[in-house]
Amino acid sequence: MATNITFHAPALTKTERSTLRNQQGLTIWLTGLSASGKSTIAVELEHQLLRERGVHAYRLDGDNIRFGLNKDLGFSEADRNENIRRIAEVAKLFADSCSIAITSFISPYRKDRDTARQLHEVPPPGESTGLPFVEVHVDVPVEVAEQRDPKGLYKKAREGVIKEFTGISAPYEAPEKPEVYIKNVDLPIKDAVKQIIEYLDSKGYLPKKE
Repeated sequence: MATNITFHAPALTKTERSTLRNQQGLTIWLTGLSASGKSTIAVELEHQLLRERGVHAYRLDGDNIRFGLNKDLGFSEADRNENIRRIAEVAKLFADSCSIAITSFISPYRKDRDTARQLHEVPPPGESTGLPFVEVHVDVPVEVAEQRDPKGLYKKAREGVIKEFTGISAPYEAPEKPEVYIKNVDLPIKDAVKQIIEYLDSKGYLPKKE
């Protein structure tokens, strides 16, 4: 870690920025197996927040991030850890700017998701509270995910072409107490998104719908 750096406090407090933006920042962290429906839910959630609730939201997609920010990382456990660490830092920046960061990553290891949560919960210098972190478990049995398999990844994993594939040759550690649990088997996409938005409303994280 570099030692010749200094943290510069923001020009506005979190409360001041939230008042000016008329919006609270937070991170919604979708986790689940490949083909569980995370990305589909994230896309619809982003649309509804932007179009129907009038708040700024931005989706960080697992594949898209690996085309740019994390293109130097593979899929070993160490690289998966670093992948999630970087995403957590980026999501926190979005949340700190009073945007809603929507992340859609397998994020298979519980300790990495816990680290992402802790990163948000630690108050920045000069602040008394951290940033909300909403973990959403998009759950499907591996058999269902394998049947969907839109990218053919499970087939390749079964054939040994893809090594360390979550759910087949690498573990997925399900969340123990997610804020939102979605059993995404034969569930209409809008109903899945409704569960998330109802949770956000229950916590007062969204402006009241006019």
